[in-house]
Amino acid sequence: MSAPRKNHFSGSDMPADQADRPTREEAEAAVRVLLRWAGDDPRREGLRDTPGRVVRAYEEFFAGYAQNPHDILARTFSEVQGYDEMIVLKDIRFESYCEHHMVPIIGRAHVAYLPNKRVVGISKLARLVDAFAKRLQIQEKMTAQIADTLNEVLQPLGVGVILEAAHQCMSTRGVHKAGVAMVTSRMLGSFRDDPSTRREFLAIVGDQSAFSVSNT
Repeated sequence: MSAPRKNHFSGSDMPADQADRPTREEAEAAVRVLLRWAGDDPRREGLRDTPGRVVRAYEEFFAGYAQNPHDILARTFSEVQGYDEMIVLKDIRFESYCEHHMVPIIGRAHVAYLPNKRVVGISKLARLVDAFAKRLQIQEKMTAQIADTLNEVLQPLGVGVILEAAHQCMSTRGVHKAGVAMVTSRMLGSFRDDPSTRREFLAIVGDQSAFSVSNT
């Protein structure tokens, strides 16, 4: 397979040649190998259709690779009656997958920005989170990707992003520590430089989360 190259749209490593991508049949065959390796028989009735189901599920789990996050934010609105206060979309649920063990990361994102003459539709902020969540990820990178993309496209006065998530690579294997949440943040512009802006963002996110995230 060709060496990966940096995708300037997504900030992630992507195959240099999509012709190298395995076919659906090859992907299903790989699932059968894993089923046999696990000790089961992919020919038995209960598993006969499992390879196809797994491949279809992967198409949904990893749909973010087919999305350009910059395009999601391309349409903006400038008729805001001079609105120049913070915009926050909080408690955006996301499901991602750990790139080390390919098990779920389930959490919430809080995304904020201080507009500079233009705003974006609020659904686009949720779609931006999903575009990066629906890939193999580590939480630290995903946090930076969301914040940096929002900052690059909208060029606001500041951006704040907080992710809080439960990692099943920690709760269902390894140290088996359920109920543990990881919190990451990235502050840019006024969110980094102005303590009052940062405090306002944290106050809006609120202590109600505390930050508690279920493993379910």
